[in-house]
Amino acid sequence: MSSFNAKLYQSAQFRQEMRINPRLYQAMELLYMPLLDLEQHLKEQLAENPFLEMQEADDQKEVELKEDTVDEPMGDDQVDWEEILLDGFDVGGRRQQYEHREFFEPTPVEAQDLHDHLQGQLTLLSISERELRLGEELIGNIDDDGMLACSPEECVVGLNEWLDEIRPTVVDKVNDIADEAERAAELAEIEITFRAYELVEAERMLTVVQRFDPPGVGAQDVRESILIQLHHRGEEDSLAYRVVEDHFDALITRHITDIAKALNVKPIEVQDAADSISHLDPKPGLKHSTSPEEYVIPDLIVEMIDGEYMVFANDTSLPRLRISQSYRDVAKDKRAFTGENREFISSKLNAANWMIQAIEQRRQTMLKVMHFIVDRQRDFFERGVQYLKPLTLREVADHIEMHESTVSRVTNKKFVQTPRGVYSLKYFFSSGLSTTSGEDISARGVRDKIKGMVADEDTAKPLTDQAIVNLLQAEGVKIARRTVAKYRDQLGILPARMRKRV
Repeated sequence: MSSFNAKLYQSAQFRQEMRINPRLYQAMELLYMPLLDLEQHLKEQLAENPFLEMQEADDQKEVELKEDTVDEPMGDDQVDWEEILLDGFDVGGRRQQYEHREFFEPTPVEAQDLHDHLQGQLTLLSISERELRLGEELIGNIDDDGMLACSPEECVVGLNEWLDEIRPTVVDKVNDIADEAERAAELAEIEITFRAYELVEAERMLTVVQRFDPPGVGAQDVRESILIQLHHRGEEDSLAYRVVEDHFDALITRHITDIAKALNVKPIEVQDAADSISHLDPKPGLKHSTSPEEYVIPDLIVEMIDGEYMVFANDTSLPRLRISQSYRDVAKDKRAFTGENREFISSKLNAANWMIQAIEQRRQTMLKVMHFIVDRQRDFFERGVQYLKPLTLREVADHIEMHESTVSRVTNKKFVQTPRGVYSLKYFFSSGLSTTSGEDISARGVRDKIKGMVADEDTAKPLTDQAIVNLLQAEGVKIARRTVAKYRDQLGILPARMRKRV
């Protein structure tokens, strides 16, 4: 007799997952977008969702949409269509009474880069095809700074390799010529045309290219570029030319006295020569750079009106969205909610409604953040950067009762137009330094103080980092010497030794 023992086991497991609601993800994405990206995104949504339409500017019949739309397939008893399908959404807060807009048609302009500029000058020369080909090779190896990216020897090697590659093809075509005399003449021409280039030819052609505009182009380093520019100015016999030619490294390190001793001249003469050299362009090619200009369109505007700073959203260029009237009428017909129609209407309507709400949420969040910044940084708007106070994302987040990451998205790649200029929202956030009075001062304000001190210093006795520390401590700012050195580097200010003038 066999026995069978059955046992029942039961276990419980707990698992925690975090899932982001698609609507929340969309709202976060909209919040992160700069103004131009948002404008493009809304235009795409208008094309994709038939329930969305652009609201005309003169349409004043706007009332608030409710947020109680559903994501599940709809039934007749689940949705009150009369309640959610209204005439639009009032976003408010326009600055039309203060705004004057101009409309213009942008005109495309053909851009010419450095290579085009040099190539145009090359084609104007009365030179042979062989020289033209060599000139094109040299110009093709000039980088955006205007420097020759390789040696003339490397240009010759590369050009000769190219000739070796195409020569067999050309010879084969010539060999197909039936007339013997004509074939022989063409082969003789090929021997001349495809003769290997020599270094002396490249050096001679490089000299020609170096005479092109802009002066200094085609040099192999900054020193040679400066010498070429001095040559263009007819200063081959000048002290500046001798300094660059023989003492360039010492000039870079500002050893003015050592150069003066070596050249048997007064230090003030070397200083004057150095000043003259400083006006030359170490990267002459950049003036012909075709990199696109970055235009900033502020997302927010701060204006002084009747003694108060007012904050506006600069969103007049954005499409004003609302639920389409025609599709709203279709949605009200409950008899149409069958099969695929119900699923389509449900998804598109909810997406349209949520898009309108998400745009307004983005707008209100940005206004809340900017209002707090204006209140906190009022001294900056009235008195300047030295009065910028320390501010962190956490402080703003706590004030507007949102997460710190939300504030980070609001301020990322966003700009505000103020009476003092256009600033990135990130500009108003910086760490703080303690003062003897117990108040904090923004690190950005300290950097501005350092910049002002250096601008007003005695150039014969420039301020050292320790001297700047002492001056700041005299003003009540507690700061370490290494911090001053860091801020000085961020400002692009040279050490005291290299700022000294005789």
